[in-house]
Formats: sequence, C-alpha cells, structure tokens
Amino acid sequence: MIVAAWALGKMVEDSRGGTPVTFRMIWICLAAVTIFILLRFFFSFWKNKLQESIGYEVAVEQRVQIGDILKRVSLGYFAKNNIGDILAAITTELSTLELQGMKMIDAVVNGYIQVTAIICCVACFCPVAAVVSIIGVLLSAVALHGINRQSARTAPVGHKAQEELSGASIEYVRGLSVVKSFGQEGASVGRFRQAAKKNKDIRIKNEFGFVPWNCLHLLFLKGTSVALVLVAAWQTLQGGMELPLLLMIAMFSFTVYGGVESINDAAHVLSVIDSAMDRLEDIEHAEFIDEKGNDLSINRYDITFHHVSFGYNDREVLHDVSFTIPEKTTTAIVGPSGSGKTTICSLIARFYDVHAGAILIGGHDVREFTCDSLLRNISMVFQNVYLFHDTIRNNIRFGNPHATDTEIVAAAKAAHCHDFIMALPDGYDTVVGEGGGTLSGGEKQRISIARAMLKDAPIIILDEATASVDPENEHEIQQAISALVHGKTIIIIAHRLATIENADQILVVDNGRIVQKGTHLELLEQEGVYRRFVKVREQAEGWRMGKPKGQ
Repeated sequence: MIVAAWALGKMVEDSRGGTPVTFRMIWICLAAVTIFILLRFFFSFWKNKLQESIGYEVAVEQRVQIGDILKRVSLGYFAKNNIGDILAAITTELSTLELQGMKMIDAVVNGYIQVTAIICCVACFCPVAAVVSIIGVLLSAVALHGINRQSARTAPVGHKAQEELSGASIEYVRGLSVVKSFGQEGASVGRFRQAAKKNKDIRIKNEFGFVPWNCLHLLFLKGTSVALVLVAAWQTLQGGMELPLLLMIAMFSFTVYGGVESINDAAHVLSVIDSAMDRLEDIEHAEFIDEKGNDLSINRYDITFHHVSFGYNDREVLHDVSFTIPEKTTTAIVGPSGSGKTTICSLIARFYDVHAGAILIGGHDVREFTCDSLLRNISMVFQNVYLFHDTIRNNIRFGNPHATDTEIVAAAKAAHCHDFIMALPDGYDTVVGEGGGTLSGGEKQRISIARAMLKDAPIIILDEATASVDPENEHEIQQAISALVHGKTIIIIAHRLATIENADQILVVDNGRIVQKGTHLELLEQEGVYRRFVKVREQAEGWRMGKPKGQ
C-alpha cells in the first residue's frame, strides 16, 4: 500500500508539472512490489503448511487418548452417558476442532496483527486518523463480545441437538432388522426424523441470533473506514497532509479492517470449539476403574467371591454372594434369565466394581490390578460375538498381537474353523463385515474361540457360547471348547445340560443369590431350582432324566 501510494503521489506530482516520473522510479516500484509479493507468498506458504497440520495432529492425539480412557472406565459409564453423546464428541466435535480450530485462531490473531500494523503505520503520518481507526476496533470489539455471549448460550444447545441426532441415527441403523421384520418403518423413523428436525430448527435459530451482532460489527467497521478517509481528506484540505499520504490512507481504508471483519465468523466458531473442548474434558476426567491398580502378576488362578453385592444404578442385582472356584476346575453357573449370571462374569473381569464385598483372583482383590494386568489372565467367549471389520487373520490375532501365521492356523484348526476359512474366497485374508455380519453365528463363535485359544489365558469365561447355534455347529463348537479349556480355570454360563452336567461344581443363581451349590448328581438329589431346571430342559431337549448309578 505504501509503495502504491508513493507511486500515485509521484504520478500526481508529475501531472502538475513537478518532478517527472522516470523509468528508474518505475523499476523501483516494480522491484519493491515483486519482493513484497514473494515475501507474502513465502510466509503464507509456511504458515499454512504448519497451521493445517496442527489441527489434524491434535485431533488424532485426542481421539487416541479418548480411546485409551474409554478402555479404562467402568461399563457403567456407558449406561450413564449416551453412546450418541460419546460418538458426537469423538467425531463431530473433534472434527470441528480438526477442521476449524487453527483457522479460526489464525483469523483472530492475524486479523488483530494486521490492523495493529496498519494503525501504527497510519499513526506515523496522521495521528488523528489512527485514533479514528482505534475507535473502530473498540466498537467492533463490543459487537464481538455480543457474538461471544450469544455463542456461549447457543453452543451447548447445538451440541445437545447434535448428540441426540447421533443417538437416534445409531438406534435407527441398529434396529433396522427388527423394524423390517415387524413392518414398523414409520414408527422407527419417527425419533430419527424428530431429532433431525430439532437439530435443524436449533441451528437456524442459533444463526438468526447472530445476525444483529454480525450486522452491527460490520456497520462499525465500514462506518469507521469512511470516517478514516474523511479525516484524512480534512487534514489534507487544511494543509496538514500531502496528497500522496491522503491516497495512502484512502487505500488503507479498504484493507485496514479486512482481517477484523472475518473475526465475527471466528468468534462464534471459537465458542463452539470451547464448548466441544468442555465436553471432551468431561470425558478425559472420567474416573478410571483401575486408577489405583498395579501391574500385578499371579501364579495361581482360583477365584473367590466374598459377600459380594452389586447393582446397576439403584437396582441391586447380586445380594451377599459368596463362593469359591478352585484353580483348574470347571464351574457352571445356571439360573433363570435376569438372575445375575452374566453380572457375576462381568465382575470377575472387572467390567464393573462391586458395591460391597470383594472378588479375589489368586488371593488378590481384583481392585489391586490394572485392567490390562487383570485381563491378561482371562479369556472370554460371549454368546454375541463381535468381529472387527478386518481380515479373519487379524480377528484371530487380536487374541495375541505377536502371534505368527503358523500359530494362527494352529489355533484355527484347534477351534474347528480352519476348513471353512480355507473355503472362503481369500482364506485367512478374507475381510469380514462389521461385527462379522458376513459369517454365520457358528462360524463367528469358532473364530472367537480360536482368538481365545491364541490368547492362552489361564481363566476362561464362556457366556452362553452355544446358546444360539444349530446342532451341527454346536458339536463343532463343543469340540473347540474342549480343546480351549484343557488345564484352565473354567466358568461356564449355559442352559444345555450336556454342557454343565460334567462340571466340577454348579452354582445355581436365583434373584441375585446363590441358592444351591454342588455337582450335577448332588443337586439332582435336592428339591429346588436346579431340579426344576433339569426337568424343564428334559422336556425341551426331548430326553428323560435317569436315576444316578447305584440307585
């Protein structure tokens, strides 16, 4: 601007019969403009190169950190916090930081640096014009303060609407199979549509709230730009300023607030980012279930429940439960649905902490362990198997990241899944769908057993591992389980008699209490829940109970 104003001044002077414009002056102006353009390009290039990567680097660190945090919280955390809220924090809110954070900070910082530099330059030639420029900045700051206050009020509401939309979307997608089977598309999509409409209405309302402040901000800046030219012109007419300086200030008036004008967009985005950071901070300050745990190693694997009580929220599920599972024995847990069987297994793995009493593994309270050091000793095979959207090889290797291909194949053969894997188009490199949706239930079960075999943990928990598979697959899975549990401490939750009748002990759970304990034959001699359970299973499985040998 200074070079352009100087050149225009020389041209005006030449036109009035003063010092003529020479080729030397033209080359000086051209060289100066070229140097300034190259410097601007150089600094802009390095600023953008460094700036663009910072947001992505911060976001990926945040996501990994949140992943580590969620791995160490109690599963009760996910009951208290909606999955949609957590998903929105990790995706939408971190994406705002990732894509907009540094750009908005750059807009604010560079905007004020630019206006400060221009005002300092103007002050050297016309202090009055500089004062007018400062007044414009102060007036715009008032409008920006209004934008900040408006954004502080609306950002949490917008985040809440986004979280509700994320939760409704997840629920709708997960429930599509049920929706289709009952022909209730209209009822199911209702919550999703309502959440989408609410999100739209809130976003529009929030944007309308910014309009008056945005207009006021621009009015102050544009008005001050005009006042800047008028002041400079008045100074020139009074003889206090030469024409080239007037031209320079007139040219500055077009750009002096260029950087500050865009701050109105940055102001409310920064408040949104601030609200997102508050939400992320809440997650980061979640209480770790193993915060006081130590990395322990144990050399025995007996399990003891000592007067354990536990509940979800205000509903107590287990009441004063005590029992012992000796090392290298098989314990079956049976009982009606909702009696607390799965809860017992979840407490052994310390997915939750007990409310009263203690759980000991190898003589150590599970609360003494870190989650990683505890779960090194435990393999779990669930009824509902989850496989990752990855190759079968990597899904099995999940049990032991350092396993070789030879060890993976050996585990697959032991789990009776090698043959069907090799029949797939790409064998072990076949990519399964999310959750393992491209495989049958029995195939997923056997892959999960291979994964557990590869981990080779001394404690095995089987939660209804054969409950929902056909007889042919059940036979294969039973053989795989037999290979898995050899020489281990086993806890089995099952309803099929063939699975539990050979257990070393059977725990009968009813209404959150251990009501019976013993072997299959011992419990058959007692009147109670187990005997009634066996009679029901006889009828369901089409066979009759025989008397114990010797009677």
